[in-house]
Amino acid sequence: MPQHHGQESFFVVGEGIVGTQLGGRHGDVPDPVTESVDPTAPAPRALAASEPPPFRFSRIGPKGEPLGPALTKKLAIAMVQGGGGQGDIPAGYTYLGQFVDHDLTFDRTDVELGEDVTPAQLVQGRSPRLDLDSLYGVGPANPASARFYEDDGLHLKVGDTIKIGPDASKKKHDLPRVAGARTALIPDPRNDENLIVAQTHMAMIRFHNKVVDDLASTPLAQRFRKARKLVTMHYQWLLRHDYLPRIVEPAVLDDVFTNGRKLVEPDAEPTAVPTMPLEFSVAAFRLGHSMIRDSYNWNRRFPGTGGSLFYMFDFSGLGGTLGGQLRLLSNWLADWRRMYDFAAGGHPELTPPGGVAKVNQAKRIDTLLTDPLRNLPPGTFNGPANIPFNDPRANLAFRNLTRARMVKLATGPQMVTKLNNKGVPITALTKAQLLDGNGGAALAGLTATQQDALTTKAPLWFYVLREAELNDGVLTGVGARIVAETFHRAMEGSNFSIVRNTNFAPSLGRGNTFEMTDLLLHAFGDAKGLNPLGGA
Repeated sequence: MPQHHGQESFFVVGEGIVGTQLGGRHGDVPDPVTESVDPTAPAPRALAASEPPPFRFSRIGPKGEPLGPALTKKLAIAMVQGGGGQGDIPAGYTYLGQFVDHDLTFDRTDVELGEDVTPAQLVQGRSPRLDLDSLYGVGPANPASARFYEDDGLHLKVGDTIKIGPDASKKKHDLPRVAGARTALIPDPRNDENLIVAQTHMAMIRFHNKVVDDLASTPLAQRFRKARKLVTMHYQWLLRHDYLPRIVEPAVLDDVFTNGRKLVEPDAEPTAVPTMPLEFSVAAFRLGHSMIRDSYNWNRRFPGTGGSLFYMFDFSGLGGTLGGQLRLLSNWLADWRRMYDFAAGGHPELTPPGGVAKVNQAKRIDTLLTDPLRNLPPGTFNGPANIPFNDPRANLAFRNLTRARMVKLATGPQMVTKLNNKGVPITALTKAQLLDGNGGAALAGLTATQQDALTTKAPLWFYVLREAELNDGVLTGVGARIVAETFHRAMEGSNFSIVRNTNFAPSLGRGNTFEMTDLLLHAFGDAKGLNPLGGA
C-alpha cells in the first residue's frame, strides 16, 4: 500500500514496533495524532514470527522524558506565529530536501511483488539509502515497477500538462499519471503532495531520461544500469557538496566525511544494511518545515506572492485536486529560475525578471513555521475534511512534537550529553538561549514551571531549530552532527556510493562542480525548458 504522511509507526531494532500507529505509514488504521489532541501511543510490540520486518529504525540516543501534553500544545502554538526570519538559501532546496527525505524513507517493497521478495530483500528494501529508489522503484525488469517505464525499459514515463488560455499543453512537464485519474504513476506517491516537490520529481525523471540519451553508444543491455549509476552518483555528490553545506555547518560535514562517524552506526561494515535514526527522522531532518514560505514568486502567471502555499498544495494530486483536473494545468508550471540562483551557478543569463533579488529565498532555519502550517490541508495527513480551523491536529508543529513525545525521543540536552560522551565536543544551549532564541518562537507566555521544564526537557526538534536560529540559520551542534552522520551512513550503505567510491568525480556539470542548477540545466536543456511559459 502507498505511504502517506501523518501515519507513522517505527520498527526500532531491538525494541519492536513503537510509536504512534500500529498500522505503519499506510493509513490502514487510524492515526492517534489525527484522532485526538491528547493521543496515547500504542504499547510497543514484537513482530510476529510470520510478520515481515517494517522499515528499520534505530535509536542513537537514550529514551527521553517528554514534555506533558499541555506544554507540548503551548509550544506548538508558539512555533506557528508569523513565520521565521528571512533566509539566504534558494527556496528550491526546501523541496529538494523533501524529495531526499522521501528517498531516504521510501519502502521499496511497496513496488515489489510480494511472492518474489526474499527476507534479505525485505530488509534491504526497508532501510535508508540514497539510491533514488523513490524515482526508479526496483527497476524496469521488475514486473511491479515496469509500469513506471516506457516500453523501451530505459526511459521513465513523464506526463504532459493541460492547455489553459494562452498556455499550450507542455510535453513532458508533469508527472506521469494513471489514465483517467490524477494519481501520479511514480514509485513514491508522497512526491505529489505539493506542486513544488512534484515538479522536482518531474525534473529528476527528465534528468534520468537525458542521461539515458547521452549514453546512446552504450550497449543496450548495459545502458539502464550505467545511467542509473551515473544519475545516483551525481545526486549524492550534489547532496554532499551543494545541498548539505547550505543547511549544515561545513566544518561538521568535513569532519564527518573525512574522519568518519561517532554516533550513527560508527562500527558498521560499509556494505551492511543501514538503519534510520529516530532522532534524524522524527526531529533533526524536520528542519525543512521551518524553511517553507507562505507564498512563492512562482512563474509569469503567478508572480510576486501569487504562488501561495495553499495553491502549492491544491495543484498537486495528493495534497489537493490538481485544481479539479486530471493533469497539471500549464499555467502552474515551475519557472526554475525563480526557485534556484542560476547566476551563482555560472549562468547570469538565467536570472528571473527583476534580477537575482527575485529568486525565492527559503525562510531561515529557526523555531518559527509559516502561518499556513498551523492548518495543514486534511489530505496531507489523512485528516477529516471538516477538521476545525486552528485545531491542533492540523498544526504541523504540534504533530511533530507529539510524534516525538509518543516515541519517547531523546531530548536536546540528552543528545548533548550523548555526543560529549562519544568524544564530540558540544556546548549546550543555556537557559536564556533556549527561552529567548534570536527572533524565533516567543516563549514569554510560559509559566516559570513550564520554562524550567522546557529547559531540562527541550524536545529535540525544537532544540535543533533553536541551535540553528542562534547560528544564522545553519545547523550546528547536535543538529549538525545527527544530519551529517545520517547522510554519511545512508550514502555509505547505498548500492552506488560516493563514500565508498572516493574516486568519483562529476562529469555533467562545471568541472568538479555539480549543483542543483547544473542538474536542472542538464534535464531541461535551456532557458525555454527551465521557463516553459516563456516571457521575460
